[in-house]
Amino acid sequence: MPMELDALERRIPGEKSINWVTTSVMALFHVGAIAALFFFTWKALFVSLLLWWMSGSWGIGMGYHRLLTHRGYKTPKWVEYFLTLCATLALEGGPIFWVATHRIHHQFSDRDGDPHSPRDGKWWAHIGWLLVGKSMHHDTSTLSRYVPDLAKDRFHVWITKFHYMPIIAVAGLLYGFGAAFGGGVHGGVSCVLWGIFLRTTLGLHFTWLVNSATHVWGSRRFVTRDTSTNNFVVAMLTFGEGWHNNHHAHPTSARHGLRWYEVDLNWYGIWVLNKLHLAKQIQRAKWTDRRMTEDVLVPPAPAHASQSDLGLAS
Repeated sequence: MPMELDALERRIPGEKSINWVTTSVMALFHVGAIAALFFFTWKALFVSLLLWWMSGSWGIGMGYHRLLTHRGYKTPKWVEYFLTLCATLALEGGPIFWVATHRIHHQFSDRDGDPHSPRDGKWWAHIGWLLVGKSMHHDTSTLSRYVPDLAKDRFHVWITKFHYMPIIAVAGLLYGFGAAFGGGVHGGVSCVLWGIFLRTTLGLHFTWLVNSATHVWGSRRFVTRDTSTNNFVVAMLTFGEGWHNNHHAHPTSARHGLRWYEVDLNWYGIWVLNKLHLAKQIQRAKWTDRRMTEDVLVPPAPAHASQSDLGLAS
């Protein structure tokens, strides 16, 4: 029987309730990240950098964000599913909850209803919203309203329910790789601690900086209805996601770095896919396009958000 959206139904915590599962996992990964510093090997460093690129750039930036959330370009389904699998390695949840949360963020950015605005506190915007409350625990009626495209896709429903399985499988492969190529138990543990725990923990904080730092520190090229900024440091740590003011001014654009010096590795990846005939209908904001976009100017409807409200390409 195919998995339906109801399979994702979960208990909704109270406004002040601690999300103990999330909190426990975050604590475990931070402890593992510290332990990794005592198990350094060059092989472990290499695999951690490779997985950081795959999960952070291919997965979160190119996959969850620019493809699934904003539909800034189109790919064959197998490419979309591959990028989604890469994103699950970042431990940021499954695609349906991630995309729903981000579309809600664009609808209510830095106003009441925004799940992670620094106006509710910098620490809240960075990690507090994940540990306390219900920002990441949407009911199925909310999901069906904000992610109707993904809710109809059996793969996305399935991988959202079992989003933790790929990273567990990769952990097993890393242990085998490290142990088999001259490292024994120490080599296997080293690859797991670096490739899973340290890499994931740092990657999470880099992503969270987009929610916190790029709504507080940086420059503002466009006048938007939120406090989004362009932040060079965050852009370097997130493969281009730190050009956040550019993004909020042009949400559907697959390109966030609009000037030559705004390095945007996620855009370069999409460009490569296009050259390989694996990406098409690419939405692209150009530097000469200085006008305020409809995505920014149209106020959101509280119950039934339009595509432009959510930063979706029409």
